[in-house]
Amino acid sequence: MYIVAIAWIYVVLMMALAEALSPQGTVVGAFFTLLLYGALPLSIVLYIMATPGRRRALRAAETAADAEAASQAPDGGGHATGDTVAAERKEG
Repeated sequence: MYIVAIAWIYVVLMMALAEALSPQGTVVGAFFTLLLYGALPLSIVLYIMATPGRRRALRAAETAADAEAASQAPDGGGHATGDTVAAERKEG
């Protein structure tokens, strides 16, 4: 995934360099070439491509939190459990 991003930044950098060194080009034009052809589209593409990884990390965090909560509160009430042995009743 990152090799494509590196290649795209290289191409855009060369475009910006050609814009800056051209007799008709300007440094401002080179800056906007770098920004609008490089940084902005690349950030959008990388964000979209990283979405499955973010979802996996979120699910893993939720699973870990659920497992931790289940191990700390066996009855789910958040308070100390009562006596586990039932009291004897007097017959009478």
